[in-house]
Amino acid sequence: MNNAPNIPVLMYHHVTPSGGMIAVTPEVFEQQIAGLARAGYTALGTAQLAGYLAGGRVPEKSVLITFDDGYLNNWTYAHPVLQRYGMKAVLFLITGWAGQGAVRPCAGLGAPLPASPDHDATKRLVAAGRTDEVMLRWSEVQAMLAAGTFEVHSHTHTHTRWDKQCGADVPAKREHIARELADSRAALVRELGRVSDHLCWPQGYFDADYVQAAREAGFRHLYTTDALGQNVPGTDPEHIYRFAVRNLGGSWLNRRIWLSRHPVVGPRYHAWKAWKKRLRNRA
Repeated sequence: MNNAPNIPVLMYHHVTPSGGMIAVTPEVFEQQIAGLARAGYTALGTAQLAGYLAGGRVPEKSVLITFDDGYLNNWTYAHPVLQRYGMKAVLFLITGWAGQGAVRPCAGLGAPLPASPDHDATKRLVAAGRTDEVMLRWSEVQAMLAAGTFEVHSHTHTHTRWDKQCGADVPAKREHIARELADSRAALVRELGRVSDHLCWPQGYFDADYVQAAREAGFRHLYTTDALGQNVPGTDPEHIYRFAVRNLGGSWLNRRIWLSRHPVVGPRYHAWKAWKKRLRNRA
């Protein structure tokens, strides 16, 4: 078996008919997952990624599919598609937003589906304390785990940017980050019976205090929103690259993965994207 040249990590949030920001529609998501399956890609788990970064081997055409936050539509729309094509994904769950209650219907069962608003409307509902209308319940998380469509890891407990909340009060910032990570770990152990050493940063932000707190909490694999690099053997596991998936079809995603994973084209593509980003920042 030829080893993968690197592992592209895909970043999703919503799969919803409402579309909008950081969302793909169910139709597009199915095109994308079907396209990966037809092209012969293997959807890895986090243990396989960790082993690869440490020098192990994985199938030559490998990806890691990730979802951030834990929206209800990950169950209602993404889970059935992943199950249909034998793919799996990684859910980075905001543990304090997951609720209790019975499993709700998902697509394909013939039952009416819960509403799935766009991202802006979802944020407003969460801010109003109506998280259960748009976020996963622990029962649904457990159902996805049992089906093998998702594995679940920490995205902190409340998704709070403590660097913003605490301003110049560094000791308070550090204390809040430590509590945030401890609460998330405790919730995962209480509800699922286990917790891993994989963590995804809220809004992709981190600094030295965040990284130190993650180390002290037992996290070793840290996921960013930095798209401008490749996850190759020897990559720093505290800086795992991911790119955002757009609401475009399977052919777009396969091209984007090719650009990301090619050992020669990939670094040049990322350098070009970084140059464009610098130009935008100067404007």
